[in-house]
Amino acid sequence: MPYIPLDQHKKSWVFRHQSLPISTEDSELIKPMTSPRATTLWNGSISNQVDHPDFFKKGDWAFNPNTWSDQGNWETIWDSDNLDLPELILNHLDWANNTTIYYCNDRHQVIETNWGVFKRCWKNFLFMDDGPLLIGKKRDQVVQFLSNGTFRIGTK
Repeated sequence: MPYIPLDQHKKSWVFRHQSLPISTEDSELIKPMTSPRATTLWNGSISNQVDHPDFFKKGDWAFNPNTWSDQGNWETIWDSDNLDLPELILNHLDWANNTTIYYCNDRHQVIETNWGVFKRCWKNFLFMDDGPLLIGKKRDQVVQFLSNGTFRIGTK
């Protein structure tokens, strides 16, 4: 089985936070991958050289400055009552709501869901803001969320 139950994910509390409730329907579509499955996805889509976004190096598309085209601030909106992702991200990721997406924290922690669920629950995901990459299945657009409250958008 390529997934673990959400309540067994080591940071499952982010999806049960009282101030950011998630519907049962959305919760059922948030699927943390097992470590072997996450590793396979990370190695094939992110990097086969490093385990974590802090350590990207030459040869990783995320390390290449030409990958990144713009940046913005996510933390200001996260702290507000606005429930929408920053407009720059929404404009960059013109995906259908049913597009499979991967929230890649590191080689062993990847969460699969769809774009619609991520858009509704992004504030929960952003409790995990240590450089994760948001990628779409068979998509070239990418977003990286940084712990300093900023993000960058690009094309891999």
